[in-house]
Amino acid sequence: MDILNALVAVLNFVVIPAAAYGAQLALGALGVTLIYGILRFSNFAHGDTMAFGTALVILATWGLQSIGISLAPLPTALLALPIGIALCAVFVLGTDRAIYRFYRRKRSDPIILVMASVGIMFIMNGLTRLVIGVDEIRFDDGARFLVSVQQFKAWTGLSEGLSLRVSQAITLVVTALACWALFRFLSRSRSGKAMRAYSDNEDLALLSGIDPERVVRLTWIIATALAVTAGTLYGLDKSFKAFNYFQILLPIFAASIVGGLGNPLGAVAGGFIVAFSEVAVTYPWKKIAAYLGFQPEGMLQLLSTEYKFAVSFVILIVVLLFRPTGLFRGKSA
Repeated sequence: MDILNALVAVLNFVVIPAAAYGAQLALGALGVTLIYGILRFSNFAHGDTMAFGTALVILATWGLQSIGISLAPLPTALLALPIGIALCAVFVLGTDRAIYRFYRRKRSDPIILVMASVGIMFIMNGLTRLVIGVDEIRFDDGARFLVSVQQFKAWTGLSEGLSLRVSQAITLVVTALACWALFRFLSRSRSGKAMRAYSDNEDLALLSGIDPERVVRLTWIIATALAVTAGTLYGLDKSFKAFNYFQILLPIFAASIVGGLGNPLGAVAGGFIVAFSEVAVTYPWKKIAAYLGFQPEGMLQLLSTEYKFAVSFVILIVVLLFRPTGLFRGKSA
């Protein structure tokens, strides 16, 4: 029985939270790796694109709620998500037209585009704070738990409980659907094949009659959709605070680089690797050890949760030192 309790505790405190967090990182990393693979620069504004898009989703959610529209028992934010994606995509396409296209036509070095993205990052960060403020916001209406601790204990008779929040289940389902749709689009559709050709060899793609501006627009739209979806799921699972999305940029980049920059499959794998590493290193394993018959004096916690982003930093350094192209051999790190 103690072994079952230990297993349930691992599922409740490590596996389920890490899987949900990993799915959010995977969606964010997919956007980063698409931009790097096709537009050939690291977009440092990606985290604040997530924040800005999520802020728009929250405003749309409040608007829908004010006129009596909801999606109960699911969060109303799922109805508002397409609105937030569309509005954020318009803004992102505007920044591309006003800023990035100029440097792209000059064939500027990637570092120039990176620095431009840093400037846009600060602009979007300021806009987000101006639009929705700096306070913590919860917008997860609807049912809270798919499975509660009390229900699980009543069903199983175990002393250790397990809960599955609706936001966690939605995160896993939406991420699975988004990844399936993206990979199918890239491998089956004519536009997806054009994007892959442009990524592999820009000059040859142009000679083949591929419209580069259309490829760029599609890339920004897809990356924005992934970013806003990831940001909304992250906000539903935890809460929304603009600065949190600036912080999450490090694990997203770590996930992209671990998997291999420019490799979509690697971005998904990297997201889960980083998430499980962060959760496992910052979780106190004393309860699990006690269930298994050990009586440790300490908490068996390698790092406090305040230092969880340090785990991403360490993973990033290790991968850059020993395998710069990532586990799935991306273009480069």
